[in-house]
Amino acid sequence: MNALSDFMGTRAPAGDIEASHWQGGPVDCSTCEYAALRDRPGEQGCEPGHACMQDVYARRIDRFFRWHPEQGDRQLGHPYFEVRAIAARHANVFRLASLMDDPDETVRLQIALRLPQQLLGRMAHDPHREVRIRVAQRLETAELAAMRNDTDYGVREWVARRLPLALLPTMARDPDRAVRLIVAQRLEMPALLILLSDKSPEVRRTVAERLPAPLLPRLMADTDWRVRWEVAQRADPSLLDPLREDDDPLVRQCVLERQDPRQALSLVPGVPHG
Repeated sequence: MNALSDFMGTRAPAGDIEASHWQGGPVDCSTCEYAALRDRPGEQGCEPGHACMQDVYARRIDRFFRWHPEQGDRQLGHPYFEVRAIAARHANVFRLASLMDDPDETVRLQIALRLPQQLLGRMAHDPHREVRIRVAQRLETAELAAMRNDTDYGVREWVARRLPLALLPTMARDPDRAVRLIVAQRLEMPALLILLSDKSPEVRRTVAERLPAPLLPRLMADTDWRVRWEVAQRADPSLLDPLREDDDPLVRQCVLERQDPRQALSLVPGVPHG
């Protein structure tokens, strides 16, 4: 039995899935363009069930290209999307533009991770959200403004994390709370004041955490107790009288602790006072 037939239909290692051709059926080394590699030792060669470009299993395809990264350029047009996607990790970056419109998003994801900046912006309108997220993670900050109105909140979250501060106020009215929360965590004064009346209490609480202390009374009548509690934590104690009779006991306790620490301590069970 020759070396090729010895490895046709080779069983996978214990615990791994069986070797199978990406089109179905067994792996047949005799029809493979890399058949000559079978005679080479270790990582100089290939091994069905372990490192094989014909396999349906992405891990084995990946191992083949890690052993033979120089083959990346040659396989960018392979009919199996997993081969194209993994080949794209090793191919020359200047060969990747041809796959920007690949029909499979797995391939386009790999392209978005490696494409040179001068071409990356062309993928900002990719139909798949995960591809656009990768673009938003890598695109030069000056180019991110074009993605502020993306239809997917996950893309806009990444834009909000990376957008230059000068442009960030334009996202303060984003329809998604998670995006506005990121905006609130980054905005500087006076732009932060835009979010004082945000409809989300989580956003307003973030504003209360970052607002200059003299301006905190603007949030003293907020409808959410967590926002008022932040005000009670940070505002000048002399300004907290309106919160002494707050509806929430935690807010009242915070005000008491800051205005009259000895009295607050005397109200704690088991703590001696004099």
